[in-house]
Amino acid sequence: MAIGIIATLEIKPGSQAEFEQIFTELSAEVRANEPGNHFYALHKSRTSDTTYVVLEQYEDQAALEAHNGTEYFKRLGAAMGPHMAGRPNIELLDAV
Repeated sequence: MAIGIIATLEIKPGSQAEFEQIFTELSAEVRANEPGNHFYALHKSRTSDTTYVVLEQYEDQAALEAHNGTEYFKRLGAAMGPHMAGRPNIELLDAV
């Protein structure tokens, strides 16, 4: 069963460009290296300049675990840290 994720991220004011650049690198790595990932897309809120939502879908739990274990996810996730205004809100979903 496919697994969906909605990750809502609050970014520090003034850090949007840097955050978007790091995420662009991360999404390119995901698309190039993770056949179990169906999509991995960043969206910016229309009502808040500092709110972003990541929509993700993985083939199964193994694909999600593989994603979380990659070197680039760990490295680029750490690089995003200084730009975050708090912990992300993560919602896990089951595809129907």
